[in-house]
Amino acid sequence: MNDPMTIRRLYGRRQNHALRAGQSDLVEQLLPAIAVPEQGPVDAVTLFGDDRPLHFEIGFGAGEHLGYRADLLPDHGFIGCEPFLNGVVGALAQVRDRHLPNVRIHMGDALDVLERVPDGALRFVYLLHPDPWPKARHAKRRMVNPGPMALIGAKLQPGGEFRLGTDDPVYCRWAMMVMQNQPEFEWLANEPQDFLVRPGGWPETRYEAKARRKGHEVWYFRYRRR
Repeated sequence: MNDPMTIRRLYGRRQNHALRAGQSDLVEQLLPAIAVPEQGPVDAVTLFGDDRPLHFEIGFGAGEHLGYRADLLPDHGFIGCEPFLNGVVGALAQVRDRHLPNVRIHMGDALDVLERVPDGALRFVYLLHPDPWPKARHAKRRMVNPGPMALIGAKLQPGGEFRLGTDDPVYCRWAMMVMQNQPEFEWLANEPQDFLVRPGGWPETRYEAKARRKGHEVWYFRYRRR
């Protein structure tokens, strides 16, 4: 991808605090067993051995949404990408505790994996509460930009859905502006309630609950691939 609005770098610390012994065991034993392969196509047959619907989550935080959706749809395949080790540990715990054989995890840049997904292979793509990068000079670091959204659009099947959640008003306005100029996406909203109320099957994560405790409004965007 050569789009100048796409920055292929990760910022900040990769680990927030030291891991406990049980968490280290998850990273050493479970992660290698369910990690996305480092090379080759990322498709349902390669990951799960059959042609099932695929979901892709960009930056899954502690893995609560990823675990909930994978548990809800056991015959679908879920790919989660997260650069931060502590978040990956949270998702691994979800896989262990919920007994989820339909999850694969990549610790690193989601775009590196997304580029290897065949075009039209994804049923859903999720981007929940991404880093807003509120300063104007950092806008190019936001995931919702023309380059990444063109890539997401290519990987979604017709009728597939891109879901975005944010509690940051700057990111909300930015995302609406960017998505308005993406003709391959149709915004699934006819009235304010459609983006002010959490849709069914979209669980509240601890990040969202924390935002609400701070008095933040949360916006829920759903876009269909034309």
